[in-house]
Amino acid sequence: MLSSGRGAAELCVQKLIMAVTGDETAATGDMPAYQIRTPTTTLPQGVVMAASPGTLHSPQQMAEEATRKRELRLLKNREAARECRRKKKEYVKCLENRVAVLENQNKTLIEELKALKDLYCHKAE
Repeated sequence: MLSSGRGAAELCVQKLIMAVTGDETAATGDMPAYQIRTPTTTLPQGVVMAASPGTLHSPQQMAEEATRKRELRLLKNREAARECRRKKKEYVKCLENRVAVLENQNKTLIEELKALKDLYCHKAE
């Protein structure tokens, strides 16, 4: 039951990531491919520039990227907090059930002890 629920939650998070970023590679967790380009400047012959797509960003694009990363981090944190609260509730419920069972068992043992004491007292007389 938990594994199917977790799979659905991960799928939901992926869809949200894709909706926020508009990037399918971010939703699937795939890394964008890096390209090796030949130099277009006056670099010495044989030197190749390696750059990721979109390395050159304007300050506005960098700010948007930072905002997108922050929103993604907050989204993941929110989901993790929700899962933590769910697990805590489950744990507390399990403890409450255990307390009820132990209280019932304790009550039964006390009654049994009282019955044995009464039986012992009647035999001693």
